[in-house]
Amino acid sequence: MDEDPILLRGHHLLLEVSNTHDNTIYTNILYRKAKEFGKLFLEQLQSRNLLFGELLTEFSKLIDFSDKKIIQRAAAVQALCSVHLKAGDGNHIDFIGFSSTALWYQQEILSLVMRVYCEDQLMDNLDRGDYSKFYVPSALQDAPKCKQDMEEKKTAPSARRKHSFEKLIAFLVNELTEDDYDVQGPVLKPIQSLFNKMFIRRGQTAVSVIGDMTRATLLVKNEKDLRVIVKRVEEAFPSIHGKEFQGPSKVGVDTFLHQVFKMKKIPESDIIPYRFKANSSQKKKMDKGKPLLYNLNFFDGIPEYHRVGTTEMFVAFELQIGFEAEVNGLRVDHLAYEEGRILNAQPLLKAYKVVHEKSDEVNASATSVPSSLDGKSEDHNDFELISSVLEGNFTNCKYRALGQKEIDGEGMAPIAPERLCLNNKRLNIWANQNKAIILDGPFELDPSRRYSVDLISFRVDNRISGISVGLFAYFGPYMVQISAL
Repeated sequence: MDEDPILLRGHHLLLEVSNTHDNTIYTNILYRKAKEFGKLFLEQLQSRNLLFGELLTEFSKLIDFSDKKIIQRAAAVQALCSVHLKAGDGNHIDFIGFSSTALWYQQEILSLVMRVYCEDQLMDNLDRGDYSKFYVPSALQDAPKCKQDMEEKKTAPSARRKHSFEKLIAFLVNELTEDDYDVQGPVLKPIQSLFNKMFIRRGQTAVSVIGDMTRATLLVKNEKDLRVIVKRVEEAFPSIHGKEFQGPSKVGVDTFLHQVFKMKKIPESDIIPYRFKANSSQKKKMDKGKPLLYNLNFFDGIPEYHRVGTTEMFVAFELQIGFEAEVNGLRVDHLAYEEGRILNAQPLLKAYKVVHEKSDEVNASATSVPSSLDGKSEDHNDFELISSVLEGNFTNCKYRALGQKEIDGEGMAPIAPERLCLNNKRLNIWANQNKAIILDGPFELDPSRRYSVDLISFRVDNRISGISVGLFAYFGPYMVQISAL
């Protein structure tokens, strides 16, 4: 690249492509297939935009509201700045008056949705050493993988995940015979459901836990056997039964990670149960103290972690355990998503939808509706704030350079990583196969400051034909990958 470095700016995200870059990236290491960075970037962007369009279209049908640009703006404002708006309930936001649809925020959330969904789907063949697919940057495969699974309506999880559920169920039914129970699943959380949860229904930017990324149901034939299983869980894991789960948003990420690190595991497995409670869909039976359906949530080896921009998610899994007749009856009355529940979590979108539905009525002229918040309103500060958020123009987020820090490592005797990595499960698998080593470090940095990596360089022995090098940081008792090359 002969031009000056390109600076791409997002929300708290800086990406620099230097002019010394060779302008190619490998997408298939076995056959040495390389693509120009610019061409690959455009292909990825097109795939992501097509995927986002399909997901948003399905959601608009779900709430019976066809204006997708309004949905995009409302979701971004609700998640990013609604608590800072000065306008009260007397105003609704006229989203038509804003030119931007917060493309930067959509890409941030979509990246997170794809990473959370795909991380577990691309692990199975690592043990068999399929270099052509699994030793290249996994994010390059996310968009086409998601689109393919949506088209094929895939529900099956990875073989690794299925095996974990089998181990958990075997532990629970130890005192039962095969005729005493049935198992349904496990099945993946659909991409559409994941998108609805992250982008629309909650609009979460605070760190959270997706507790049912893969779900199965253990159906017990009689109530007596159900009580046997419940007692087994209560006795083996008394600290997780009936207590409110103290997630990262309540106790802080560091405390949360240390708590998980110390939790008991299912014998002869890496399964970490963290919550066991009665399913809330059976309120009457819960009030009587005799629930017939329970949720057991667990981490599989690690509290898998993903972060894009300002949005953070931990990933966990769920086994529902219930009396078969009760579960079948509850499913008849259950709706996966229901318009009122979704819109209650998106009050700005709900207010806009209500007002414009009223304006379409025959007697709309006689209907009293809230006034509109637009550029001419008294709440001009709100208008400017919303405009800045949608456009990604965060003038208050400019960083002042406080100097550079150069770390000149001297190298060290190669050792295997002792900590598990939360956002790169490949590293954990490779470490067990003696294929991953620490090259240098650790190095001390001031945790109160924000750093960006300008350059990583190292020497490679000419006997090494291929290598992947990453920069990692301690994260509680675990570690996370910051960058890779």
